[in-house]
Amino acid sequence: MYLGIDIGTSSIKSVVMSSEGAVVAETAADLETMRPGPLMSEQDPDAWWSATEKTIGELREFCPMVRGIGLSGQMHGAVLLGADGKPLRPAILWNDGRSAEECAELEDQVQLRDITGNCAMPGFTAPKLMWAKKHEPNVFKQIKTVLLPKDYVRLKMIGTHATDMSDASGTLWLNVRERRWDDTVLAATELDRSNMPALFEGSDVTGVLLSDLANRWNMRQVPVVGGAGDQAAGAVGAGAVESGYCTLSLGTSGVLFIPDSQYRANPDGGIHTFCHALPETWHQMAVILSAAGSLEWVSQLTGRHDIQEFVADIEQSTTTPDQPMFLPYLSGERTPHNDPLAQGAFVGLTLDTTATSLGHAVLEGVALALRDCQNALADAGTHVSNVNVIGGGTKSIYWGQLIANALEIPITYRKDAAVGPALGAARLAQLGTEGLSVNEVCAEAQVEQVIEPEQGKLAYYRERYAIFGALYRDLKQRFGEIHHTATRSK
Repeated sequence: MYLGIDIGTSSIKSVVMSSEGAVVAETAADLETMRPGPLMSEQDPDAWWSATEKTIGELREFCPMVRGIGLSGQMHGAVLLGADGKPLRPAILWNDGRSAEECAELEDQVQLRDITGNCAMPGFTAPKLMWAKKHEPNVFKQIKTVLLPKDYVRLKMIGTHATDMSDASGTLWLNVRERRWDDTVLAATELDRSNMPALFEGSDVTGVLLSDLANRWNMRQVPVVGGAGDQAAGAVGAGAVESGYCTLSLGTSGVLFIPDSQYRANPDGGIHTFCHALPETWHQMAVILSAAGSLEWVSQLTGRHDIQEFVADIEQSTTTPDQPMFLPYLSGERTPHNDPLAQGAFVGLTLDTTATSLGHAVLEGVALALRDCQNALADAGTHVSNVNVIGGGTKSIYWGQLIANALEIPITYRKDAAVGPALGAARLAQLGTEGLSVNEVCAEAQVEQVIEPEQGKLAYYRERYAIFGALYRDLKQRFGEIHHTATRSK
């Protein structure tokens, strides 16, 4: 058996996978996010570890049979460690938008897009370090090592600093084409390779479980492999390891992910080009920052705490031509706008607007934002003809239908799709410990349902999409004005 652990934003998910690739057990522990100021998003790294131990405790009966461990995690987070190996401050997360100014400074200093294949965005790790130097100099001067979220958990497990190529791609310190740390970009942030973890491919063994931890977990000192950033791990879990196989991750964020056997950088339009979790493989990725996160937010806002029940009520409600629209920019936006100041907005509210109307607007708004991603990929020369959905959003077939209508392509649901990243991490552990081929371990999951776009509704969604895009353009300047007014009032 193999253990996969996903260090997510809203929870830690752990799964046990059999040698035949079946998920035999899974569990999760919730996490909290702190928002200490405008555009800020942080978590306590030690909360990840406490939650990880909680999930392992709930899987204890399987621990003696585990042969290897893989890690997946939320990307881009900045975990700043001092000489004692302890965090100097809370981790700055992927959906934190405070470092927009530093992004511009970094692009002015180095040929970032040529080196990394990506443009600077506030969610990435390197600009966060420039922000820390400017605003928290006493913290910055104490930094010994910078880790990504899953790699802090790895440190607690094996006692050494390591990361994988896919997660490292999201730091902006990696030469993605050559799969190595880049000294020029590191120097621009006043760091060097001594501050970075060792680089591994996703299936490489990075170390073994510490003996005292193995005893506590009722487990042998099994190997821990490199693992992957959550999106690459989710793709491995879905079998998306060959060129052209597209996944749509509906987690806190929303991601269209396409593997490629070649490095094809195109940073314009907010497209990411990263290393995949497997050697000599890359991928393109288009990202919206608030997908299922928007649904969770509106559920809490309207007092509908059972999200699945809320979505069922939305499905049964009657939609009208004057249905309100929603811009899902609750944490700013990446693709295609690269705009940390973008904000969420409901437009078209009336006295007849209900909680289910708001919920429907959120589901539709996320679907239309994913159409932006699809178009950005097309502009970069990548055609998306069908997608395989993974992540927590896979629990809603109704939402899948809205997305199929907006994208005008089929949406495929596969077995175990909701545990994609953790399952992918377990698959990487099996690859790294058993010497099996990628094709033997990373087969496509069984198809459970295919949702075709409703031809009679495509014209309606094209009209809604045109309005959706116009609303962002109309409000873009106002978003900045609102932010700066709020900042000055502090």
